[in-house]
Amino acid sequence: MSLIPSFFGGRRTNVFDPFSLDIWDPLEGFFNSTLTNVPSSAHETSQFANARIDWKETPEAHIFKADLPGMKKEEVKVEVEEGRILQISGERSKELEEKNDKWHRVERSSGIFMRRFRLPENAKMDHVKANMENGVLTVTVPKEEEKTPEVKPIEISG
Repeated sequence: MSLIPSFFGGRRTNVFDPFSLDIWDPLEGFFNSTLTNVPSSAHETSQFANARIDWKETPEAHIFKADLPGMKKEEVKVEVEEGRILQISGERSKELEEKNDKWHRVERSSGIFMRRFRLPENAKMDHVKANMENGVLTVTVPKEEEKTPEVKPIEISG
């Protein structure tokens, strides 16, 4: 469920999530829709710059899923930075244009994307795993087990 109304660009970002590093840009999409003389490369890069990623938390792990259709695992980077930052980035190359080609429509985006997430304290940063299958990148960040306090009964004398 989106917590940001569609007039803010329709992004599925939770403004109340303290771990999200996404920043709402009030001019996002403005130049693509209002200025016709913007170079096509700017359109393509901006369209792909915001790869959609789902983040869910289970009792055992934080799981990130990114739809990256047509990308190979060699074109995607998953990195862990100091300060519990998970960074997912990559680049989709623009399709080569032949001299005799006549394009009628270009909707598939190309360019660079990068998403960063600040992970909570209970994330095991040394045990992050990534898997790419059928254009879906799945990054699993295990959580440390919650330590339940040991209760020791005290005998009452008297």
